[in-house]
Amino acid sequence: MNDKRRIIIDCDPGHDDAVAIMLAARNPKIELLGITTVNGNQTLEKVTRNALNVCQYLNIDVPICKGLAGPIVRTAPPVEERVHGDSGLDGPVFDPLTKELDPRHAVDFIIETVMGSDKPVTLVPTGPLSNVAMAMRKEPRILENIDEIVLMGGAYQHGNVTPAAEFNIYADAEAAHVVFSCGVPVVMMGLDLTRQALCYPEVVERMSHVKTKAGKLFVDLMNFFCMTQKRTFGWAGGPLHDPTTVAYLIEPSCIETKEMFTEIDITGGQSHGRTNCDFFNLMTDKEKNSKVAVKLDVEKFWDIVEENLKLYEEL
Repeated sequence: MNDKRRIIIDCDPGHDDAVAIMLAARNPKIELLGITTVNGNQTLEKVTRNALNVCQYLNIDVPICKGLAGPIVRTAPPVEERVHGDSGLDGPVFDPLTKELDPRHAVDFIIETVMGSDKPVTLVPTGPLSNVAMAMRKEPRILENIDEIVLMGGAYQHGNVTPAAEFNIYADAEAAHVVFSCGVPVVMMGLDLTRQALCYPEVVERMSHVKTKAGKLFVDLMNFFCMTQKRTFGWAGGPLHDPTTVAYLIEPSCIETKEMFTEIDITGGQSHGRTNCDFFNLMTDKEKNSKVAVKLDVEKFWDIVEENLKLYEEL
């Protein structure tokens, strides 16, 4: 009996998205059904190329489908070039790209894959939620076969693109509203949690001893990512946001969550894109629709990363 967790990663690679893919693709507890891409950290064309490059380099054989090039309602905000560079994945040097894109649109792939699965599927969005929301609107029946949505986005405290909002939610707040109000359980890895996953130089040094293709890619990615995070935010180590989603699926005990009602600000004002998380359960008439991550077992998290980097081909 196959008891692996079936997942689709919807992403905008992105250094941390690339590491999330690495953790998921070889882990024995996970069956990666496919990867879909969305405009976010960089343009749709660039992040899609990045997903193809990562999978080609690591011999990850899953469908990769290109999705929406912008938010479902508003104009796309500027890409995160200050952190991820011109390509969206600056740092590593990849061989010429030969891996081909799956011809299906990401929205259709999500619908077909979820509807066609004989067991529930977990969606793992690590970028703006445009593709996921559009799939829900196009075919609401997929909600019946999604067991959980484990996403990176939001913050119950401070944002990173405005004082109130985190980038992924801000980039398509209306899509986030659709997802958080869809009725499917949501697990939110917000900045409050991911800022505990700081990739300090000693972590990069530790992973440099993993002599696999994934180990090398991790080091090449993080050397650039940590440099730009320090330049942009002043941190000695860049927060590895997106892999926390996959770490939670592999070992839920590494992340403490708190159930609460979360509502997305879509008013267009100063707090547009904020995830209003009812941390103290003040709105007792509202049903708790999310598990919000609050505390990371840092040591266990880096053990998970190291263990999964070791699952790839040796150099």
